[in-house]
Amino acid sequence: MTEQSAVGFRSDRGPVLVAVMLATGLIAIDATILATAVPSIVADLGGFTQFPWLFSIYLLAQAVSVPVYSKLADTIGRKPIMLIGIGLFLVGSILCGFAWDMTSLIVFRALQGLGAGAVLPVSITITGDIYTVRERARVQGYIASVWAASSVIGPTLGGLFAEFASWRWIFFVNIPLCIIAAWMLLRAYHESVGREKHRIDIAGASVLSVALTLLILAVLEGGQAWAWLSWQSVGAFAVGGLLLVAFVLIERRAAEPVLPLWLFSRRLIVTTSLISLGVGAVLIGLTSYVPTFLEVTAGASPLMSGLAVAALTLGWPIAAAQSGRLYLRIGFQRTALIGLAITVLGSAALLVSSFTPSVVATAIACFIVGLGLGLVASPTLIAAQSSVAWTERGVVTGANMFLRSMGSAVGVAIFGAVANGVIVRSGLGEHSPVAIQAASTAVFVAVLVAAFVTIAGGIAMPRADVDDVEHRPAEEPAAETVAEA
Repeated sequence: MTEQSAVGFRSDRGPVLVAVMLATGLIAIDATILATAVPSIVADLGGFTQFPWLFSIYLLAQAVSVPVYSKLADTIGRKPIMLIGIGLFLVGSILCGFAWDMTSLIVFRALQGLGAGAVLPVSITITGDIYTVRERARVQGYIASVWAASSVIGPTLGGLFAEFASWRWIFFVNIPLCIIAAWMLLRAYHESVGREKHRIDIAGASVLSVALTLLILAVLEGGQAWAWLSWQSVGAFAVGGLLLVAFVLIERRAAEPVLPLWLFSRRLIVTTSLISLGVGAVLIGLTSYVPTFLEVTAGASPLMSGLAVAALTLGWPIAAAQSGRLYLRIGFQRTALIGLAITVLGSAALLVSSFTPSVVATAIACFIVGLGLGLVASPTLIAAQSSVAWTERGVVTGANMFLRSMGSAVGVAIFGAVANGVIVRSGLGEHSPVAIQAASTAVFVAVLVAAFVTIAGGIAMPRADVDDVEHRPAEEPAAETVAEA
């Protein structure tokens, strides 16, 4: 059997790959479809200064739930966790479609985030279970095609719904996708996991969730709802920091910690996780602010601004699909450093273009950033994921995705604080094109800084090639991948 047939759709693992691609499509479309409709949502529900919470609450819920889901996936199996995630995402999408104000929409987005916290990391973990690291150099091309298609479908649907129908349909469109993904997973994927008693780290998960919530709240609302040196800001930062310290102490004594501390003793996992943190920040900075920037300053329609964002999410999978050939030849670290250099170049181009707003120039800059991120995110995740056994792969994958989500959550909070601060100081109001342009330029500066800082993680990453990281011991649990007739 050739390598191509071994990893293709006609192989015994093909139906599982299709199920994973469908599940990934849920998150991929949701990542791009909402940003294009933000102006329409704000016009209907109000609350411009609150709209960053549509992203940050989703990302926060996703981030704090990823370690829990990942640990459960290592103990009770991948399939039940995936189905739970798809179910939560479905319910959250339906409720978002019926939201009556910005507050209710934000709350329902949190439920969506809890679902996404299971779907994305566990789907990536499944591909790590059934394919070797060399096979994934080809398989990631299939997964990348989902993001490529979604990068066009998501912004286009978002723009069309916002311009010609209702923004509520950007949530209702998830209903058939959730149903199909769950059905495919039930039909195609079967796993054999040892039934043992496990102790869920409820204390660790709870403390971590509260700590992160307080810290994100302090960053997002500081300087807006209250002053930076007010008792609210100081209290939120202080309590959040203390809870993080308590979390570390809890994890040291937990029988089965939700976020094992040994993760932070392995250089490859630490550096790739830090890179993922930066990737999340850069990604959310562009997808959150480019549409509003173009619609207000360049007079672009929601559809056109959505296509500009699509350039970012189109460049990513194109590069990711080719990154396998690159890291097989020159190694993971060098591939990541090349990607980071391209990301910095694209971020700088975006900053320059913000002084003379143009849909074309912005789209080109976003595409360059996407190319860079595609050469960074996939290779670093595969390197970390492939260095551990089955019983640790879920946790490692979850830690990487957790840091990316946290990068996005913290990023959107910081970028929101920067943008709102510029608007307030301008005295022109949140609907002024001049104020929006100045705020967007400030955000793009922050994105460029984040890209530069992330290079440090790439430099510190070990120079490991495929043979150095691949770890597939014989005692791994079997994953049955034959579809039912």
